Amino acid sequence: MKTDSKNNYMLQGPLSYKGYDWWWHSFTGINAKTGEERSFFIEYYVMNPARGGARAQFTETGAKVPAYVMIKAGSWGKDARQLHRFFGTSELETDPTELRIVVGDCFLSDEILKGSVTVSPTTAKEHPEYMSDTGSMSWLLRIDRLIPFDVGYGTSSPLRFLNAFSMYWHAAGMKAAYSGTVYYNGEKYTVSPETCCGYADKNWGSEFTKPWVWLSSCHLRRKGEREYLQDTAFDFGGGRPKVFGIPIERTLLGKIRYEGKDFEFNFSKFWTFTQTKFKCSVTETKVTWHVRMANRSGAIEIKAVCPKEEMLKIRYTSPSGEKTFGELWNGGTGKATVKLYKRGVSGLRLIADLVADHLGCEYGEK
Repeated sequence: MKTDSKNNYMLQGPLSYKGYDWWWHSFTGINAKTGEERSFFIEYYVMNPARGGARAQFTETGAKVPAYVMIKAGSWGKDARQLHRFFGTSELETDPTELRIVVGDCFLSDEILKGSVTVSPTTAKEHPEYMSDTGSMSWLLRIDRLIPFDVGYGTSSPLRFLNAFSMYWHAAGMKAAYSGTVYYNGEKYTVSPETCCGYADKNWGSEFTKPWVWLSSCHLRRKGEREYLQDTAFDFGGGRPKVFGIPIERTLLGKIRYEGKDFEFNFSKFWTFTQTKFKCSVTETKVTWHVRMANRSGAIEIKAVCPKEEMLKIRYTSPSGEKTFGELWNGGTGKATVKLYKRGVSGLRLIADLVADHLGCEYGEK
């Protein structure tokens, strides 16, 4: 696998004192006994490493700022859970030339994911600063990132060196193939490239965007057809990016690959004149997204929904020690319709009318 430098550990200089770096993986596994599907996520998360030490530090227990390595893992769907395991930052091993994250028995590289998390009811009760549900999960997986989304100029070396953005995003695998085994609360799940609907990205920076929007799927078919498309995926995210401290209100960026051809909608490529409109809502039973983006080449419209009973209010703490959101809804079992248009001399022409499932989705506003 070719090394992708944007996937490497980023917490150098100022970001080592006030910054985070995380690698996110999500996929579907098949229960070895029942054959049922279950959607999983795994995240390797590092925060404020230069301020840390031998033990994880929390503001709730007296630290000025949080500093730790967190392994986050869990599942969406019925009885959705998020499980957190913490280490001191001095326990972390990294490599400046390649992706290599080692802490305890947990490991991450460009090709391998290995780790475990167990949180007992007693631990969860006695340590509210862990922000964790109860349960156990362990994994040994191989990953092959098949379709990338590189935002380009926004994550270029000069802008990374200047810490121009408060939050960076790089999706090395908006379609990714996972293989291996997950044990979740005592049940064995088999993960295979043909059925995993896999996704891998990373974020890093000094603070989080608000609002926060993310929609992604690599499991799409044409409307009215049953066969899923093999070289098609989309990934859109953002909300309110800051460039040198100046916010860009309510904007997203993303890409769809449709049968091998890429269509990108990226505000950082200003010459494309990308425009964005999005509206999200939360009701008693569901979260919905409506995104429309257009540029000089075409347009895309995404309408998505995910039932709240299958989602999590995902929990993070920012590098400054603040809880991120009152509600940051996160799911992996959503559904969407996607309409892709190409611009010609006579205007926009519909070139793809798609249906997506196994949708990764996120929304938080306050």
